[in-house]
Amino acid sequence: MVQLDRNEMVVEWGSEEIIIPYRSPLDGQVHRYFPDFYAKVIAHDGSIKEWIIEVKPKAQVKQPKTNPKRKTKAWYNAVREWGKNQAKWESATAYCKKRNMEFQIMTEDHLGL
Repeated sequence: MVQLDRNEMVVEWGSEEIIIPYRSPLDGQVHRYFPDFYAKVIAHDGSIKEWIIEVKPKAQVKQPKTNPKRKTKAWYNAVREWGKNQAKWESATAYCKKRNMEFQIMTEDHLGL
């Protein structure tokens, strides 16, 4: 990403380089999650901070309605995707906590789109 390349506070970054195992609620199996970005940055206090960043459309970071009037195929797909994403994000949060890193989900609001 150009923003990461041009930011002098970013020491290094990569795309889909980290693999985080997670258990899918859909099939109970362990799968591999590749978060969108890894970044190592210089914080305002001069310390180094590492981040794992996931970029998603705003619509995908909100839980689907629990009792819609009609349970369409799109609704079922959104519920499945929400469950899978929650499992991924919980695993990413635990992964980061164990390594003194931060996990961040970003949407178009964060990116100014």
